[in-house]
Amino acid sequence: MTAQELKAAIRDVPDFPKPGILFKDITPILGDPVLFRAAVGLFEARCRLREAQKIAVIDARGFLFGAAVADRLGLGLAPVRKKGKLPYKTFEASYDLEYGSATLTVHQDAFKPGERVILVDDLLATGGTAAASAALIERAGGKVVEIAFLVELTFLNGREKLKGYDVFAPIVF
Repeated sequence: MTAQELKAAIRDVPDFPKPGILFKDITPILGDPVLFRAAVGLFEARCRLREAQKIAVIDARGFLFGAAVADRLGLGLAPVRKKGKLPYKTFEASYDLEYGSATLTVHQDAFKPGERVILVDDLLATGGTAAASAALIERAGGKVVEIAFLVELTFLNGREKLKGYDVFAPIVF
């Protein structure tokens, strides 16, 4: 199955979560076992190519793909979560959103020094969440070898915030 076939399954939802936004809904991919398996396979191939030692995932849809990839490859999984959701000692990174700011956290012991990490999420929009997540991984000792998304919305210029990182996104709008 190709990225184009996966792209065809993504539906547009107008005016979600607010008027004027055209939301790219990946739930048809999640709900179809053949499509989901193919999407996970795209991430799995990248992780093998980049010789990942650990998968980091962004709360929450990144968990869906990253956990499946980590399982297939026999790798550990490190969640990057919203502040207040992780139980142990954490590092924090705040970043600006369109309206306001947000804070992400990762456990301080999530990565061995120099461990090769691929950061996985479903969609690259403005890049702020991924940039903050990558900074957290590095602060915790990991080496981000790639940031992988299923979908990229190029018109939002998210790659600009990810300069210096290899970015993979097989589906582009």
